[in-house]
Amino acid sequence: DDYIAKRYRCLYFEESGCVNNGRRRSTGATPSEEMNGTGNLMDFLDEPFPDVSTYEDFHTIDWLREKSRDTDRHRKITTKSKESYWELIKSLLDAWSGWVVMLLIGMLTGTLAGVIDLAVDWMTDLKEGVCLSAFYYSHEQCCWTSNETTFDDRDKCPQWQKWAELMTGHSEGAGAYVLNYFLYVLWALLFSFLAVSLVRVFAPYACGSGIPEIKTILSGFIIRGYLGKWTLLIKTVTLVLAVSSGLSLGKEGPLVHVACCCGNLFCSLFSKYSKNEGKRREVLSAAAAAGVSVAFGAPIGGVLFSLEEVSYYFPLKTLWRSFFAALVAAFTLRAINPFGNSRLVLFYVEYHTPWYMAELVPFILLGVFGGLWGTLFIRGNIAWCRRRKTTLLGKYPVLEVIVITGITAVLAFPNPYTRRSTSELISELFNDCGALESSQLCDYVNNPNMSRPVDDIPDRPAGPGVYSALWQLALALIFKIVITIFTFGMKIPSGLFIPSMAVGAIAGRIVGIAVEQMAYHHHDWIIFKNWCRPGADCVTPGLYAMVGAAACLGGVTRMTVSLVVIMFELTGGLEYIVPLMAAAVTSKWVADAFGKEGIYESHIQLNGYPYLDVRDEFTHRTLATDVMRPRRSEPPLAVLTQDSTTVEDVETLIKDTDYNGFPVVVSRESERLIGFVQRRELTVAIKTARQKQDGVVSSSVVYFTEDNPQVAEACDPQPLKLRRILNLSPFTVTDHTPMETVVDIFRKLGLRQCLVTRSGRLLGIITKKDVLRHMAQMMNQDPESIMFN
Repeated sequence: DDYIAKRYRCLYFEESGCVNNGRRRSTGATPSEEMNGTGNLMDFLDEPFPDVSTYEDFHTIDWLREKSRDTDRHRKITTKSKESYWELIKSLLDAWSGWVVMLLIGMLTGTLAGVIDLAVDWMTDLKEGVCLSAFYYSHEQCCWTSNETTFDDRDKCPQWQKWAELMTGHSEGAGAYVLNYFLYVLWALLFSFLAVSLVRVFAPYACGSGIPEIKTILSGFIIRGYLGKWTLLIKTVTLVLAVSSGLSLGKEGPLVHVACCCGNLFCSLFSKYSKNEGKRREVLSAAAAAGVSVAFGAPIGGVLFSLEEVSYYFPLKTLWRSFFAALVAAFTLRAINPFGNSRLVLFYVEYHTPWYMAELVPFILLGVFGGLWGTLFIRGNIAWCRRRKTTLLGKYPVLEVIVITGITAVLAFPNPYTRRSTSELISELFNDCGALESSQLCDYVNNPNMSRPVDDIPDRPAGPGVYSALWQLALALIFKIVITIFTFGMKIPSGLFIPSMAVGAIAGRIVGIAVEQMAYHHHDWIIFKNWCRPGADCVTPGLYAMVGAAACLGGVTRMTVSLVVIMFELTGGLEYIVPLMAAAVTSKWVADAFGKEGIYESHIQLNGYPYLDVRDEFTHRTLATDVMRPRRSEPPLAVLTQDSTTVEDVETLIKDTDYNGFPVVVSRESERLIGFVQRRELTVAIKTARQKQDGVVSSSVVYFTEDNPQVAEACDPQPLKLRRILNLSPFTVTDHTPMETVVDIFRKLGLRQCLVTRSGRLLGIITKKDVLRHMAQMMNQDPESIMFN
């Protein structure tokens, strides 16, 4: 205890005669560090102190401070590595710790994704029936093991029985249909009730997609518990339940949240990341890439998604590590092989027909549809979520989930295209119609004289099954458009990628069949004459479904580059990059014409998260003096003086305010700026001084000056020198700095606050919250919608 007390006194209060093992203890700080107030301060701040955390909940981190801390830590490790072999080994371990974290994240994320995929397949089929040979088999796995399955009835086998057949012995008839219908709805309600109950009781942060919050956290915001162990566990379990219930939602967005929870979990094992919020966010950016990698089986697309859509700070080192984490996650998922097809995804397709220039017209039209759908969805969903927040509806989340699930299940069961899982629906819509396909969508009228290879089937007239499927798909399209608006944002894990892709795939398949039939019946039209001859395989409807899926996903999320890469990795359709690019760009242009924000940015605004989007432009001609606090009607700025503030004054100021820090001035009369002191460091220093340094009382004067304070009389209380914790180079702007420049500074440097001066005299302060309020005000929005600090 005596040693610790001496260490604290030496470190903080610059007592003379600090001795360690008979030698004067060196602070280890360079003269420049002594000047700017860093040095060994961070050694102490890395040690936990009761009731004091690095950052408070719902506060923003200081990126510059975190970067400086990491630089100091790295400099110390480099210096020590030259002293001994052991220190050299420790420095090498520190350098490799980042890659170890990426390896662990990739392995755990891939494992969880594989388990989720297998569980979802089984529980989705459980709503319709059960495997008698092994109850834990899905329908497909059950019939794989059967020796009595024929090719024509590949989905039927004695081992798999629907609930009506199992209970009554009859598989056909009105009674069996009604019983299967009732049990389908009952299972769906049970799954969704379990999901919402677990979220509500154990982990409220496990609801929703998670991507808006991940974007906000990566921009430097603190939301404690959002990436915790309970959130990881509950989100994994309830994601399976929510997807299996048949609701119009996907697991891809929540998998990004799950992967970031894994990243946060492994960060706690290494002090390099657990004690530095800036470094932690580098790991979370890489974890987001691993999440998309396993969600779509698209490692490269995952890296680009993290770079384009999620990350706020993405240095080159993070790019490499993201690539490695995505690689390990994809490899782990491939080893588990959840889809049984030796591929990472369920949607893998092989088309045997090239696309033609004339087809760009329907592809672009699908892009227009995707942009319009994205606009409709965002406006409808945000309006519904806002109503949920402001009405009694928000007080009954369990009832809302049960009602939406009931409506979804009741309307979905009669239509075979909405009854099955959305992933299976998309897979069928993407598929090309070969000779071995038994789907209704492939019920074409075959020419008996046709003798062509299996892979080169010509365009044929549509049969009754195709026309029946078109009507069912049209109804499914309307159903999906409407129900997804009300589903996304409920208090259960809910992704948006798969429902959006389903809407686009349905629309695209319908358009593809229409173009195919036009080309068959009107091959002499000028638009078909040059490239579609009678008896040729000209149009691939599955390609139109793939392009439509990309267009709708792009219209909702406003992704471009990462979207195209994800789609061709998802389907293996490398040859069709140009149609995908045309649809993605068109959908973004159309959607941007109605509003710049994608669905994630819209939810960030709805929730009032302090997120400064780097893509937004600030074009208003306002100055720093228009935004800074205090305003004329407000009380003066809370400041500390360099040599006339007592300990009691400081403690009162800390108690009465909730500011993150305080400017230090020469005197209240001159208001000449000296520096800035953080609230946490001030609190730690005073508490430590009261406990460890003799003579420090409430009337002790706090000094931030460079010279040692002089005690006038023996009876005067011991002064407290806190020069070491003072930041002598806070970021400042003049009162006439354009706000456009101030906004850019906050975005690119990640500042928490910026001091406003004129000729060295302190005028006010601008915080990130003030900037966001001002931007909202300039866009005619409610400035008080920015709820958090």
